[in-house]
Amino acid sequence: MAYYPVFIDTVGKKVLVIGGGRVGLEKTTGLINAELASITVISPKLEPALEEWRRLGRIEHQARAYREGDMAGFDWVMIATDDGLANAEIQAEGRRRGIWVNAADDPQHCDFILPSVVRRGPITIAISTGGGSPAMARRVREELTDYFTEDFEALGELLAEVRRELKSRGALKHIPQESWQSAIDGPLRALLAQRRWGQAKARLYAGLGPAVLPQPQPASRPAGLEAPTGLAARTAVAE
Repeated sequence: MAYYPVFIDTVGKKVLVIGGGRVGLEKTTGLINAELASITVISPKLEPALEEWRRLGRIEHQARAYREGDMAGFDWVMIATDDGLANAEIQAEGRRRGIWVNAADDPQHCDFILPSVVRRGPITIAISTGGGSPAMARRVREELTDYFTEDFEALGELLAEVRRELKSRGALKHIPQESWQSAIDGPLRALLAQRRWGQAKARLYAGLGPAVLPQPQPASRPAGLEAPTGLAARTAVAE
């Protein structure tokens, strides 16, 4: 089966997770990592970590089994049980209601599947084997997590900041993609790794060429101060 990879804006979305065990915890962890604010878990019992999130107000909990109609009002549903018959019934209800359903380790009852994810600040990388080999997806995720060190996170933040500045000046459209690629060189990343944000920003502007001149003051953060490192890499477990 062919899948079309997309990234979904989670602002304002409401998601229902059915199951409060280990798999339910994995699904909910991925949703929380995506900063999704409205998560409801339906399950007679909760894993301790889910119970703590309930106590902190990060999730809502309905302490019972799923009943037909519970998904009404939600944008999508994640099933975290191993009951194939229930998965089929819930997916059929979702299709009647026009609500996407994902069933863990049960691709035939999924309207979408979840990739393995690596997060570094503004950088999100999704890995999928189309549901064919979750172990392979996890292995690739682990290797990419090791590869994408903190300087990649700072680089993503720097590029986003400079791009916003250039767009506000009307200069962004004059810079070809090749200039961005050549400007992201080893010395630039080395400056970021050394937390030399102002010097890194000045080097990036210089590397983009005369189209961006006159160059603004390079330091929204004074040179020599630490660049933001954001959150550590967060990963969501693939199906």
